[in-house]
Amino acid sequence: MPRPTFPGQKPEWLTFDCYGTLIQWDEGLLAAVEKIIARQNGASVDAKTLIQVYDKYEHDLEEGPPHKSFRTVAGEGLRLAMQELGLSYRPDDIEILTSGISLMPPFPEVVGALSELKAKGFKLCIVSNTDDDIIAGNVAQLGGRIDRVITAQQAKAYKPRRQIFECAHNALGVTKDEIVHICASPHLDLAGARDIGFRCIWIDRGTGRKPLPDYTPDKIFQRLDLVPEFFSTIGWA
Repeated sequence: MPRPTFPGQKPEWLTFDCYGTLIQWDEGLLAAVEKIIARQNGASVDAKTLIQVYDKYEHDLEEGPPHKSFRTVAGEGLRLAMQELGLSYRPDDIEILTSGISLMPPFPEVVGALSELKAKGFKLCIVSNTDDDIIAGNVAQLGGRIDRVITAQQAKAYKPRRQIFECAHNALGVTKDEIVHICASPHLDLAGARDIGFRCIWIDRGTGRKPLPDYTPDKIFQRLDLVPEFFSTIGWA
């Protein structure tokens, strides 16, 4: 059997999408939205419907200038989604949502996988569409294994815009060719890989999210712990 390959040389840095890749986003978001709906009197809207409408507004708000903090984007997106669905928005609903995000735990295999990658000599960085204070709680749960965090707040831009990835490359002091990006998000991170041309591994966690029709990741795995195993097989130990 031929030895597995991966394009390019061993990178100095591995960059990661956070939510959905390292952190259990879908599960945590559902729990937070269920708390918000429970505050409504006799609401007939289910949490998944509210999330679907909220996602639409959130992404639209992230794309439009001027840049807004994630807390502002999330609050306005939630308000508009609840208004569309006939729900009554309260100003403290956004605190339920953002505090819920900060408490979202990592996937079961993530901390061990990050430890293995550190042991193989990689530096680890998160690149995320959020604010510094919101992601701090999630990073703390990763047990000091993350060397750097680049947020949309720092870059003044949201993925998939190249500005946030260029901010990360500049902050790390390396080019796109010295990084491998690892993500679970097709429409944000895979779109960035397509447009900028950095190497990318997609973690397909079986959520139903589909890869882009005009881009194929360099490698696809179902769990993060399969990545250090693969790197060992290609000599990146």
